[in-house]
Amino acid sequence: MRNRKREIDFLGNGSGEFTRKMGMLVAKDNVGFGMRSWRYAAVIHDGIIEKWFEEEGYSDNCTTDPYEISPT
Repeated sequence: MRNRKREIDFLGNGSGEFTRKMGMLVAKDNVGFGMRSWRYAAVIHDGIIEKWFEEEGYSDNCTTDPYEISPT
């Protein structure tokens, strides 16, 4: 596998510009974070979105989090 061509690229989005243009920027002011990216992923080939995966419940200041730690 040493000479295998890289097939997946993970792209950062520090400014949030791409996320805003994709319509996936949400307010998280309720937890003190300001504007953040909603959780999503895409498979893009030659500039065409082939698959789209988006966490359910898209909304500003969402009060639930599937990764929240349960109280003990």
